[in-house]
Amino acid sequence: MKLGFVSAILPELSLSDVLDVASQAGYQCVEVMCWPVGKAERRYAGVTHVDVSDLSDTRASEIRYEVASSGVSISGLGYYPNPLTADHEEAQTYIDHLKKLIEAAPKLGLNVVNTFIGRDPSKSIDANWARFMEVWKPLIKHAEEHAVRIGIENCPMYFSDDEWPSGKNLAYSPAIWRRMFNDIPSDHFGLNFDPSHFIWLQMDYVKAIHEFGDKFVHVHAKDARIDRNGLNDHGILGTPLQYHTPKLPGLGDVDWSKFFSALSETTYRGPVCVEVEDRPYEQTLEGRKGSLHQSIRYLSQFTDGGLSAET
Repeated sequence: MKLGFVSAILPELSLSDVLDVASQAGYQCVEVMCWPVGKAERRYAGVTHVDVSDLSDTRASEIRYEVASSGVSISGLGYYPNPLTADHEEAQTYIDHLKKLIEAAPKLGLNVVNTFIGRDPSKSIDANWARFMEVWKPLIKHAEEHAVRIGIENCPMYFSDDEWPSGKNLAYSPAIWRRMFNDIPSDHFGLNFDPSHFIWLQMDYVKAIHEFGDKFVHVHAKDARIDRNGLNDHGILGTPLQYHTPKLPGLGDVDWSKFFSALSETTYRGPVCVEVEDRPYEQTLEGRKGSLHQSIRYLSQFTDGGLSAET
């Protein structure tokens, strides 16, 4: 497995500078954010380290050379909008840009694109399902045609009042994953697994790894801590940030020893990318760089044993 990080935490840096940060910290890869150039719609969004809106062969070759020269690889292209939003015109802009990521990946020598399924939060899972099939069957077909694997992150995207009452990403639980993969069976349709979301949803991430490890195309390393006082005050129906906090790996409630043990027992030997969403570290660029150094020092104890594709 290769340790990496998600480039969203370094929005003010160029791709070249991001690769330098990764190299200096000892990371082997970076998940590169590819939002459309413009204003961010939410925190951690709107970051563009590779602009795929009109990626020429010449620019793709330049990026490939830059990446190869750095000694750090790209683990995948990342873009996390809501393709199932109730506004169909808005959704179509997300779908169109997602297609551009799928088309850009092979130009860059890559085969992984990470994203969200999306959801209309005002509707039930069943009421969202027809739209899910309408949008995602052709997207997965598009991915198959370009030899790209889609990694769906399992964050429910329910943190704030505008995401109430059920979040903006359908694919947050094993029950939903089984239904998704049954209805759209494809080797190009998988998961970008993040154990931190299982902490506040009170689910067993080790069990999920064993059942769905063969569907993992990418992994995020983020931790989360449950605030028991907040939970006692607000209950599980409160807005999640009222009783849980995203943290750096090792500072929350994920048992990383059990996590990596389970992961090593599956066929997964891909990237494990730190996703920094820990507020105390985010105030300055130096603080964010420091969080990346701290995270790799912690996670290296689980990966330095050399879990290779041959293991």
